[in-house]
Formats: sequence, C-alpha cells, structure tokens
Amino acid sequence: MYRFQVNAATQAGESIGVVGSTPELGMWDVTQCIPLHTSGDRYPIWWVDIHISQETAVTNQKLEYKYVLLGADGSVKWETNGRNRWVPIELDNDLGTIVVDDGAFGNVPTSPYGYFESPVPQMPLTRGVQGLKIAVIGSSVAMGCNAWLLQGWAWDLQQELNQKYGHILVNLSELGADVTRTINRFSQTVAPQKPDVVIIALSLGNEGLAYCPPYQRRAVQRRFESGLQQLVKMTQELGARPILGAVYPHGDYSSEHNWLLRDTHNRMLSWGVPVLNWLDAVDDGGGRWKPGTASDVAHPNMEGHRLMYEAIDIRLFQMTHDQFATAKPVSTPHNGLQIYRDKQGFAVLAVLAEKSLRVINQSQYTYTITPDWHSLQAAIQRKARLMPGIYIAKNASAGTLPFFSVRSDGTIETAVDISPGADLEYSAAFNFFSPHVSQILFYDGSLGILKEKENFIRVINETEHEYNIHPMWKEVRGALKAMPAGVYEDAIHPDVPFRTMMIGAEGLESRVKVPPKSSVLFEYKCKLSDISRVAILPIGDRCAPRMLLYKMQYDGPAFPFDLTRSSNLGDVIDIIDKDFADMWNPDLLRYEPSDNRLYHKKWSGLSFGHEVEDTDQPRQNMSPIYERMRDRYSARAHRFLWTLRHCDEVLFIRTGGTTRGYVLELVKMLESKLQGKPFRVLLISPQSSAEFADIPHILHYDREFNPDKMYADAGHWMHCTEVMREILDELGISSKNLFWCPPNPPKDKP
Repeated sequence: MYRFQVNAATQAGESIGVVGSTPELGMWDVTQCIPLHTSGDRYPIWWVDIHISQETAVTNQKLEYKYVLLGADGSVKWETNGRNRWVPIELDNDLGTIVVDDGAFGNVPTSPYGYFESPVPQMPLTRGVQGLKIAVIGSSVAMGCNAWLLQGWAWDLQQELNQKYGHILVNLSELGADVTRTINRFSQTVAPQKPDVVIIALSLGNEGLAYCPPYQRRAVQRRFESGLQQLVKMTQELGARPILGAVYPHGDYSSEHNWLLRDTHNRMLSWGVPVLNWLDAVDDGGGRWKPGTASDVAHPNMEGHRLMYEAIDIRLFQMTHDQFATAKPVSTPHNGLQIYRDKQGFAVLAVLAEKSLRVINQSQYTYTITPDWHSLQAAIQRKARLMPGIYIAKNASAGTLPFFSVRSDGTIETAVDISPGADLEYSAAFNFFSPHVSQILFYDGSLGILKEKENFIRVINETEHEYNIHPMWKEVRGALKAMPAGVYEDAIHPDVPFRTMMIGAEGLESRVKVPPKSSVLFEYKCKLSDISRVAILPIGDRCAPRMLLYKMQYDGPAFPFDLTRSSNLGDVIDIIDKDFADMWNPDLLRYEPSDNRLYHKKWSGLSFGHEVEDTDQPRQNMSPIYERMRDRYSARAHRFLWTLRHCDEVLFIRTGGTTRGYVLELVKMLESKLQGKPFRVLLISPQSSAEFADIPHILHYDREFNPDKMYADAGHWMHCTEVMREILDELGISSKNLFWCPPNPPKDKP
C-alpha cells in the first residue's frame, strides 16, 4: 500500500487528484485520476492510499505520476509541465503502508522520499567469522532521512561491508541529535554494543549554526568541535576505532557559515582520526547543497545520500577481526607518558588521549618552565603532541600560574613557576569547551566565556592582547544573564584589579580584564546586596573627572556633565534638583560661532563645546544639532538619575573653584534628593580646604586638574590619573565595589 500525500492550499470547491503511469493511477488519463482527501486537523495535507498490484510490481520498476488541481467548475490544472514525480515499486509491498512524502504541490523533487508508516522488522545481516561490528551514531541524515525507505548512505554502507568483509553495522542514530545529546546517550547506547568501529556522524546544522545570531556562531563551532573530540575519546576508551563523518552543507548557510564549515572541516582532518569526506562530495562551494542533491535545507535526497556513500573510502574497513585486534593502539598509561625527568624529582608526563600535561615537582626547589629550557622544550615538542593554544591547570593553588600558552610548534612559550610538592595537570583549553564540561555563554574566536557548574565562570583569552570585558559590550552582557546574579571573584588572584565580576538580572554589571593568552576562573562569592557598590558621578566644572576616570578605566556610559563646562556650582545644583529639565531645551540655547560653542540662556555658567560636528551648518540650520543633543542628553540624564536610585552609595566629583555657600546648598539639595542614601562629594580645586571645613559629606583636595594641560601633556595626564587613583584608594573605592551603570538602563516600573 502506498499513501501519496502532498501539501496543497486550495480554495472552496477545489480538490487534489493524482494521475500516473500505471492502471492504479489511470494511465495518464486525467478523467481517471484518483481523488485525494483532507481533513480539518490535517489540511493543507491531502492524501490517498493506493494498492499497487503484484502484476504492476513485476512489470514496472518505478511508478511515475503528477498531481492535478481540480476546480469546482470541472477545470483541471496540472502541477507542472516539467518532469514527473516518481517512486520505486517495491516487489514485496505487503510489509505495510509506505508514506510517500511529496512536499508541496507544484514543487517536484528530483528524487522521492518515502518511509513505512509503522516500523518494519529488518532481517539482521549475518556477521562473518572475522567480521567487525560497526556502530553509527549520528542524527537524521545518518538515519537515512529523506532517502527512499530510509536507505541512505549508512544503509548502502551496511550492505557493502557485509557482502565484502562480513562486517555488520548497527545504526544508533537519532533524529535531531547534537553533540551534547550524543555524548549523554553514548554510554547507554553505544557501549553495550561493544563495537569495533564507531562512525560519529553529526552536523553543525543541528547545533543551530544556520539560525543563531552571528555573535554566537563561533561558540556553536567550538562546542561542536569539542564535543566531537569528546566522542572520539569516549570511543577510544571503549577500545573501538573512531571514524568521523565530515560536516556537510545546509541550504540556509551564508558565506560566513561556509567559512566556519570549511574551517571545522580542515581542523577535523588534522586530528589524526579518519574522516569520511562528505563536504567535497555534496557542497556547491558556498556551503550549500549541490543542485539536485537536497530534499530540503537540512537533508540530502536519494542522490545526495548516494554521493555521500560513494565518498566513503571502503578501504578503511578492509581488515579482519584479528587484524583489527593487532592494530589497536597501545593505550597511554593513565598517569601519563613520561616526557622528562631529572634526578631531583622534577617530572613532566603527557596523557595524549586527554590532551593534557602533568607536571610533578618532588624536589625542595621551585622550578621554572621557560621558553629557553631547551632540553625540556625539545622533549615536550617531540613526545607530548601539545595542541597550540592555552593549557589550563585543573588543580592550581594560590601563587601558581593556572595556565600556559603553547606555540604552533608544540613548545611552551609562557614562564611557569612550579613550587615544591606541586602535582599539576594542565589540560588543553579545547577540552573546557566540551559540552560535558561547560556551557559556552560566549565565544567569538578569541574570547571564550564558559559556565562551569552553577557558580563558576571561566574566561579564556586566546589573543596576544589584554581583553577588556565591560557592560557596554551588549552580547557579552546579555550572555552572562545565564549565570546566577551575584559577585564573582578570581578564584586564585582575587585582589588583582578588575578581577571582580558583578552580575545582575540584566547580565554583566562590571568591567573585567583578562591577560593575554590566559584563563581566569571566577567563583561566586556573595549576593550583590551583600556588598555596598559605590557610583562615581562627575558634576563638572569641566571634563577633567571624565578624563581621569577614563584613564583609570572606571568610566562607563557618559553622564550629563561629562563633556560640558559648568563653571557655576549654583547652576549644577539647580540642574540636578530639577532632574535636568531644560538642560538641552533649544529655546534656552544660543550658538556662538566665534568659539563654536552653545551657551545656556538660563544657566549662564553652562556651555557645550562638543555638540557641533564638522558636517553641521549651525548658522543655517541648528535642528540636527538640537535633535542630537536631545537624544544624547536625555539618555545621559536617565543614566544619572537611574544610578542615583540603584547604587548603594554615591561619590560625586567636581573640579574647579567654588564657594562655601554653594557647597552648603549642594549638600542640602543632595540630602533631599537621595533621601538618606550615603553619599560623599569630592571637591578638587586649587583653594584652601579650610573654606570647606566641617561641612558634612564634603572631602576637599587642594589640587588642580586642568583638562587643557592634560590634553597637551600625556605625562601630566597620567600623573593626575595616579593622584586620582590614590584618592579613590584612600576612600576605599576600587573595581571590587564600583557601581557600573548600564549603557541603556531599563525604565523603572511605576
């Protein structure tokens, strides 16, 4: 029995019929076509069950046909004037109903796709006396999906291996499988089969490469590759030989997808494991299927499966069971292959399968691994087979560098001190990306952020430069929403600046720095509410506070006074008190061409020197400038007020001279504004601190921070920055308790 079904949208009174080359289908006489039917729960699917007679099955190898659209007025519309649809005619068609999945009306595929409605028991093939057992573990393509009766490349391989060598093949693949799912089911599915060979046949498509956001593509690629490496290792631990099915195309891949596809393919070829080269067989050169080889964007059709099968080098399986047993590689001792040892008890061992290096120091001295320790480096290069990149210590303690970097030639380029009594295992960073080790939160090919267990975040920097991770980096900020909110610190060096990671409901809320070619593990320490976070808010008189915070990297998104001149503290008091209303009101601004500045008519001490851009024509049209100011300053004002509401403490910074009366007025206004929230005002001006003595909340430093001098002399700028850093250190403010305002803080709920 054949069930022909097609997806067809119809109008009221219309229906679908099928007509074809056999008596059962009307012998191409449209007046004898077989009507299909549909139902409310299955529309727009139309179907009909047709029994093919034994006589037809004997005299015909295939059945050709077309669908027709039957109008309410008796009209007939053939779906195409091109090629016919066709299906093979099975001689034994009493095994059950074969569902012929014909896709959409009018879209004629190059080859058919059909499957048994109910699973049909298969007669097991007989294993030869010296035959091997081969397991295939993959996804829908490995299952044979979209090939006729699921007889895809794995089915064809099964037949040939059994006929030629007496091998048997068991297909353990699963619809939709990705590396994570496959790793999780490996021990329950593959191990009990006790295979001699395991073909691992997975795709980047099932990892989500085609449709994930662009910034996640590298993470998908790295997770896939690490997962494959884990599956190779698991196969070897069974005593079986791993063979990798290559990656293959996808109908929705773009040029960047294609680059990543090829990059993974080329890397797989370097792993020392046989690879079934499907990519060159079915790829069009741009990451998509060759014309005529795909059933849909994700699956090959019968022709595609045939090409994949023909791309398999059958000689990979040309051995008897005895030959296989003899050819099994000798496994590396669990504690490692000795690479180097001296008489004092210093030893280096490599666990090749684990891609790890074990360093033991049983002496009473500290050893330092350096690039110019030639005898050690030569032994490592010759025997250890280290991967280029970062190696990370699994068990490093305080005082020990928890990582080192390996050059492309397999030697160590980082100086590492090995303390007396140390027994360290350094594992390739590649292993940490494996799905069973971590969840990749972010990876762009250079920087990796991984969730290890529930309360650990590992950051891996594979570049030669320090990485500055900050809340303004939207993708990274959002990725860290996957972690529990709280304070995370460098587990080994917690007191190093910028090694405190604060995570809130919207993700990252602090700046973090990671050294070149390194790995830093951040461990959860406490809730955000358990620390008092201090916001630094500049309040004029010029841009010096912003410039100094920028050099210290304590700056975040701009606030209203960062790039203005506000010489009169009385204006600042009034502006803040009124929540910045009218600060950028065009009716209160005037442009002065002589100095290219905008001056405020209401607050005479307020002016803007950075708002007129080179492409503007302020004398003819101020509208673009006013519109730009509205966008900029409304956002900056929102950040300022949002920060006041959400930080735990505030440090206001103002440079430039002022009077005691204005300062008293400022304190009064801020006490009212903050309603009991702790705050301090740091005044920096070349005048006597005695003038501000005994005023609560006020800290005065008799110094001058002149932005003009800082711009003119970079050395002076850095000197002023160090002075500011010392002041903040005295006040107990550092990257460990700094409040970082997000670039686009959410609107507070009423």
